[in-house]
Amino acid sequence: CAGCGGRAARQSDDSLQRVLDAGQLVLGLDTEFPPMGFIDEAGEIVGFDIDVAREVCGRLGIGLETRGIDWDCKEDELNSGRIDCIWNGFSSTPARAEAMCLSDAYMKNELIFVVPGSSSVKSMRDLAGKTVGVQSGSTAQDVLEASDFYEDISPVLFDTEKELLQKLKAQETDVAFVDSVAAFYFIFSDDDPFFILPDSIGEEEYVIGFRKDDVKLRDRIQEIIGSMKADGTLGTISKKWFGSDITTVR
Repeated sequence: CAGCGGRAARQSDDSLQRVLDAGQLVLGLDTEFPPMGFIDEAGEIVGFDIDVAREVCGRLGIGLETRGIDWDCKEDELNSGRIDCIWNGFSSTPARAEAMCLSDAYMKNELIFVVPGSSSVKSMRDLAGKTVGVQSGSTAQDVLEASDFYEDISPVLFDTEKELLQKLKAQETDVAFVDSVAAFYFIFSDDDPFFILPDSIGEEEYVIGFRKDDVKLRDRIQEIIGSMKADGTLGTISKKWFGSDITTVR
């Protein structure tokens, strides 16, 4: 992939064999990002990405270890070797493509505004003077800060999108700027009415992030995900979490 290690690095790349020898893949994630990866009521880490990763590991003949990380420090966690990949609704950006070896995209995501059903905010024109919550260290934060209306709002940073949406429900922030997959899952799961503004200011693609030179590991996992798409397994997992196959794997 663009930005991944060159030919010399690839020849000495032992990333796949290292994971096989260890007998497990260590997946780093934000544990409060439903439905991609989160801690359920039983205290287990579950989600769409977790189900896909577990199937991939099963086909590799290894186990899966899920490790919660500070999303602000995700690159440090990866480059230090504490995790093998970042796999949890991880958006592709030019900066990340330069710093890491990214998989092909497997899902599209929009960045959207969510408001309570009783809100007077009906479009982005109504955002002036409102508190707008966003996850710290996220691409949503980057997009919001680059927007034309950023100076007119009162941004509030939260550690996770789950916390942000809970604060929106408690009316402790006026608007939430979040990933659409998280918003749809939240709205579907909650009894209170929420609305999505008709305006969107960003579309993203979800990928898996690996260390710069870990090309062989990236390639093998990507190959398995392609096989899962072809045999219907990926679609089945998507239907479990989203009601339909919304994956973009070819």
